[in-house]
Amino acid sequence: MTHFRLSRRAAAIAALAIGAVAFSGAAEATQPLPFPFLPLLPQPAALQPAPFVPQVQALPQRDEDAAPAELPARLKRQTVSYATHEAPGTIIIDTPNTHLYYVLGGGRAIRYGIGVGRDGFTWSGTQSITKKAEWPDWTPPPEMIARQPYLPRHMAGGPGNPLGARAMYLGGTIYRIHGTNAPSTIGTHVSSGCIRLTNEDVSDLYSRVSVGAKVIVLPDSRRADNSSGRRG
Repeated sequence: MTHFRLSRRAAAIAALAIGAVAFSGAAEATQPLPFPFLPLLPQPAALQPAPFVPQVQALPQRDEDAAPAELPARLKRQTVSYATHEAPGTIIIDTPNTHLYYVLGGGRAIRYGIGVGRDGFTWSGTQSITKKAEWPDWTPPPEMIARQPYLPRHMAGGPGNPLGARAMYLGGTIYRIHGTNAPSTIGTHVSSGCIRLTNEDVSDLYSRVSVGAKVIVLPDSRRADNSSGRRG
């Protein structure tokens, strides 16, 4: 009997000891391990940082890539009937109607659409071609800089140059017959006195004109009744 009681008491003491050990082990299990041994699991896509994509800025479109402006029929280069006593090779500038005629002879001429001087900057008279230049540099004259001081003092020739692809210089004046990188201004009174053509037309005229050729600029007072002299 005594042995049975001792056995039951020993069993209780053993149970308490096992419980204490289990509690101690559980407590230790809750403490973080100094070095995690779990494998690195992939993060959900929503939590992953977005991949770095370098930003590429689009290059500006070059003027020469743009579609050329469509000129009205009256401003397109064409061979027309033109009665004049001037010799072949003469240039006649019809300021009010924004036309330039290159005399062929036999009552014919090549007619080009042009841009001319704005109000207060038109002029008339007879000059001659004293110089020709391809893709000319531009040096604004002092008179122009005085009116527009923000202009560059010099600009190298090229597609962005206001004188365009070709220039023909008129006598000892500051005026030129030249191309333009703004074909929409053909048919308008917009310049400071120079005569402008599209780059295609000025290149065609340039190939025909010789240094020394006569140039007649008609006065603006000859404005035709059926034309405003501006682009339609």
